[in-house]
Amino acid sequence: MTLHRWFLPSAPDVLGTLREQLTVTLEGLEALRSWAGGDPSQADVVRACEHRADVHKREVSELLTTAFTTPLEPEDLLSLSRGIDAVMNGAKDAVREAEVMALAPDGPIAEMAALLLEGMRRLGEALELLEAKATERATAAADAAIKSERRIERVYRRAMATLLEVDDLREVMARRELYRRFSRLGDGVVDVAERIWYAVVKEA
Repeated sequence: MTLHRWFLPSAPDVLGTLREQLTVTLEGLEALRSWAGGDPSQADVVRACEHRADVHKREVSELLTTAFTTPLEPEDLLSLSRGIDAVMNGAKDAVREAEVMALAPDGPIAEMAALLLEGMRRLGEALELLEAKATERATAAADAAIKSERRIERVYRRAMATLLEVDDLREVMARRELYRRFSRLGDGVVDVAERIWYAVVKEA
């Protein structure tokens, strides 16, 4: 008699890997906040976290090619991973640009870095709630992340207005570019939050 071996479909923990990517990203953004608060040694931590987060991003992509089933649609998981990656990459680029311009972070940059971290923490909560199928609470956490971005925009506008009082053209141009970078990082938070909304709507 011939014996047949049956295999269960592959169901890797894609969402867990995505959360690991976000956890490393949060470490990087905590380092960004410390850097923006006046600790230049944290720049290396930001860069190291960006490299580690890239590993998890690749793992998410690889797992999606083999997964038979996923907790969310593969398109949504990939978009979430790419959105989180964009924020971490932007944080690393902001630090590098400040170093190239020999520009120390100031008060507004410190405020925006703290709000960016807060927004990404809310997104971390949203992912955990999605995994627990608590969709209404997940969208509420995504809403909270967007509120953090709105506060970043207020800090950004206030900071840009203060540049009118600065006489040094080089400093004006450098700070304006750095402020814009942090504003774009806030946009990245919104992109991830909106993708969470979209995933919830499709699951409903």
